[in-house]
Amino acid sequence: MNRKLFGFSLVALAVAGCSNVSKKQASGDFEYAEIKEARTLSIPKDLSAPKKKQDFEVPDNINHQGSIGREVDVRAPSLVLPVATSSRVESTTHNAKIWFDQVLEERDLLDFIYQALKTQLEDDGVGLDVIDAENLIYESQWYNREKESGVWLFEEVELTESFRFRYQFETKPHGRSVALSVKLVDYMRTDQSGTSKKMALLDQERAEMAMLNEIVAQVDFQYRKQQQENRLMRANQKLVSTGENSQGQPAYIVEMALDSLWPNMPIFFEDYGFTVTDLNESKKIYYVDFVKPDVGLWDKLWGDDVPVLELSDQQYQFVLESIEDDSKTTVTIIDDQGNVLDQETLTRIFPVMEAALSFRDIY
Repeated sequence: MNRKLFGFSLVALAVAGCSNVSKKQASGDFEYAEIKEARTLSIPKDLSAPKKKQDFEVPDNINHQGSIGREVDVRAPSLVLPVATSSRVESTTHNAKIWFDQVLEERDLLDFIYQALKTQLEDDGVGLDVIDAENLIYESQWYNREKESGVWLFEEVELTESFRFRYQFETKPHGRSVALSVKLVDYMRTDQSGTSKKMALLDQERAEMAMLNEIVAQVDFQYRKQQQENRLMRANQKLVSTGENSQGQPAYIVEMALDSLWPNMPIFFEDYGFTVTDLNESKKIYYVDFVKPDVGLWDKLWGDDVPVLELSDQQYQFVLESIEDDSKTTVTIIDDQGNVLDQETLTRIFPVMEAALSFRDIY
């Protein structure tokens, strides 16, 4: 038992030791920071200077104001992630800025991105204030983050950080492209050493990038949500009805262009017991044989059975015709005697035909 406790203590010490290693700082020694630059080689006037290559020379006129040694922040800069559909970044800027292009034709792009911003802040429990509505400038209220130390009843707040961001929209004249930029406008940090309103430049950039990426992810989520709603709406929409063709004969009316319905009909035939024996593409006629499928016990148990059309086993013709400015198609069914199926028959098999000709289970 003591051996286990000792082993656990070593693991705890190792984890504690790892947690104290700064992720901002390079590992190893920093002796290079203490080395002074060597004096330039002095060549007597009567001798020729040796050739000197400049390939690896480091000029002495740089980094006089920057950090050296242990003070160097080695973290990679954060990047804007254009994960949302039709989002892009400008290669000429390192600011937290992204462009969105029109995706949903039925939605105003600027309003869509703005609503995504509001939703993200609401999810974060932060309010959004209007600063300049005309110039599309908004600011968040305070984001607050606390870091606690200790265990159970002895926990105490070790660090408190607060952030406020500014969001500015930019639109192209045609309205089909919208840019969103994020800027940190206020910061406050309180720890054991006191309170500070200064933030390292790299930390500021990372905070701005992280905030912008949260919004981009929210835009992507809202796109997917809208597309799902559109698919559900189309799935629940009645695309097939009974009516008449141009000759006044009973027929199905499908709200799909002829050029789209014609190549999809073989899918319907294959799934519902029809075999295509011939076709006349110029007249848009399919010649088929129908044999009512047998639904076995195993099909019912596994849920693989397809609704069966209550039709006689014989040959049929499916005649397609475009109507109403080519936006709809009539489907007329003719039996092997040359008779058009009457309205009563079309109504009787309608529950199966409606789902089948909507291709609801496929799209």
